[in-house]
Amino acid sequence: MLALKAENISKQYRLGQVGTGTLSHDLNRFWHKIRGQEDPYLKIGEANDRSIKGSSDYVWSLRDINFEIEQGDAVGIIGRNGAGKSTLLKLLSKVTKPTTGKIYTNGRIASLLEVGTGFHPEMTGRENVFLNGAILGMTRKEITKKFDEIVDFSGVERYIDTPVKRYSSGMYVRLAFAVAAHLESEILIVDEVLAVGDAEFQKKCLGKMGDVTKGEGRTILFVSHNMASIKALCRTGILLESGSLKKAGSINSVIDSYFLGKINETDGKRIHIPQDSKGYFKLWNIKGKENFAMESDENETISFEFEAKERLTNCELGLVIRNNEGSIILGSNSRDYGGDYFDISEGSHKFSFDFMLPIIHGNYEIDIVIVSENIIIDQWVSDTKLVVKNKFESVLPEVWRGNLNVKTSFYHD
Repeated sequence: MLALKAENISKQYRLGQVGTGTLSHDLNRFWHKIRGQEDPYLKIGEANDRSIKGSSDYVWSLRDINFEIEQGDAVGIIGRNGAGKSTLLKLLSKVTKPTTGKIYTNGRIASLLEVGTGFHPEMTGRENVFLNGAILGMTRKEITKKFDEIVDFSGVERYIDTPVKRYSSGMYVRLAFAVAAHLESEILIVDEVLAVGDAEFQKKCLGKMGDVTKGEGRTILFVSHNMASIKALCRTGILLESGSLKKAGSINSVIDSYFLGKINETDGKRIHIPQDSKGYFKLWNIKGKENFAMESDENETISFEFEAKERLTNCELGLVIRNNEGSIILGSNSRDYGGDYFDISEGSHKFSFDFMLPIIHGNYEIDIVIVSENIIIDQWVSDTKLVVKNKFESVLPEVWRGNLNVKTSFYHD
């Protein structure tokens, strides 16, 4: 059964104005409408691309978006800043209307779009719980039944009778999420608000959202820039780029498209060069490839370019690869397996590591360090992620846990 359906939805904004534009534009729209003609301003406008300077006052925040979401799905919506994620959630939450297209929903929607969404600052936490429940169409009896569970989950019991305007942003989001997750809505929409909470609360929220989809059969739309959280919760994903739907499908394939679909000139390169060091790493790449992806079952070579400002002696090189949680997946040193210290002259040098990474499909952090005479000369954690692809990615969420892609057998006598 479908929970949500978006049919050719678009959203247009006029820059620098409140409303649709000038009086002449509004009259022109009205004249076309009463004559049964198309809005003339739908034919103009530019994509919402922040990297270029536009010439039109009209911007399409979203353009011709189509998708269907089944009941009980957990869907991750990802994209760079300005891609249209928050606008899409506002349309689905019916906070605003699409300029064109239609949205079909099946069931009540609970939204958490920003800190304090739907809260009245002068009312207490207790009163806001009942207010939010009433907005969702619940009876007082239904809200009362869930009230203790909401307060316990939020951890703000001591302040529940205090006006929420005195809450910190963390307390706000704790109570707001608890309300949205526990009240009886069929669809839960969560924007990038969990980042306000601490690590323990984020983990608690992800667990609750997992219970909501698997145990209660409710539908979740989750926007986040934290790919680890997206992968932990969602099985499917939607990728937006400059207001357009670039890809929809399995969450692994969507995240791959996010990292690899638009390779910039700066990817793999050092942006901020240290000025006071004796040398620095300039860039990294995977030999023979134009992107930053490697296969988990093949030997690959990762190369680094280093610029030495002077001669360096008794050097060693260290490479660390970490997952999104910061755990070390691989640690390698140039002196491993009988390697020796080495000297390098002033100028440009290339260092390479050759290895296989039999780990699960995902995105990983590259950390490289060079040491001379037991002193760190430079350490670089690249902003560009290493993407590890795995041909078994479609079954990974059910078969393998952890980091290593190693099958095991279990015997019980």
